[in-house]
Amino acid sequence: MTARSGTAEPEHQTRVIFVTGPSGAGRSTAIRALEDMGCETVDNLPLSLVPALIDGAPGGRPLVLGLDVRNREFSIAALIEMIGALSRHAGVGLELIYLDARADILVRRYSETRRRHPLAPAETAAEGVERELDLMEPIRARADFLIDTSDLTPHELRAELDRWFGGSAAQRLALSVHSFSYKRGLPRGIDMVFDVRFLRNPYWSAELRALDGRNPAVATYISEDPRFDPFFSRIADLAELLLPAYLEEGKSHLTLGFGCTGGQHRSVALAEKLASALAAKGWGVSIRHHELERRGMLAAPAKPGDAA
Repeated sequence: MTARSGTAEPEHQTRVIFVTGPSGAGRSTAIRALEDMGCETVDNLPLSLVPALIDGAPGGRPLVLGLDVRNREFSIAALIEMIGALSRHAGVGLELIYLDARADILVRRYSETRRRHPLAPAETAAEGVERELDLMEPIRARADFLIDTSDLTPHELRAELDRWFGGSAAQRLALSVHSFSYKRGLPRGIDMVFDVRFLRNPYWSAELRALDGRNPAVATYISEDPRFDPFFSRIADLAELLLPAYLEEGKSHLTLGFGCTGGQHRSVALAEKLASALAAKGWGVSIRHHELERRGMLAAPAKPGDAA
């Protein structure tokens, strides 16, 4: 999603959902689940035929396209170019689901099925998995929905997709809250951005520097800034005002972003707090921490006293 305004989407807009990720992460399961939810699904379509298929779509049911390295004519450059073009297309509402999994899990799944990896037909599955994860990283960074299937059963993956793409009308606004670093620029597709660099910065505390905004000590440090409470209250009130309005106008997804200098402390803490507040109000919310993902820090928040 290239950054879009909060104006109403055209009534004739075709909702297009790309489902991609490394081989073995659950793409087939996801596509079948979305088909069961009423979507029209097409898998393994050559990339050159995708624009014609979308142009000919009736604009009623969401169109789900499965794309990965097994597609004929597949290339990262071509897929990135297509994502950019469709994101700018006024008649298309594009969403990108990236199904991810740890390398060891992908290798195990290939070992269990005794299948050859498409990028290593004459080598080990581990070599193919490593090659594909590196290849797909630019697409992963552009994902609107990132679902790690490492510890999910097929049933749990279906339930996760149903949470975002099924359910009642009030649940069909897919809401995502992101944190990011201004040093790396705005992530793709954020609709509303809030700059939180004015808040006190835990980076300047030796005890907190190596931690991130999910840590209670970091969150407390930031919240003690006298500007924090009035700022957060206004953001929460604004979100509660706008979300029903966007839903009424037919918007299918909305992304809110918090940015700070390093993308590790203030933006993370604000994203976590807003996501929790909106979830408590009944909204389905996903969270992405772009800088923590890049640094591989998402396994668990560090604690005070941990080595940097």
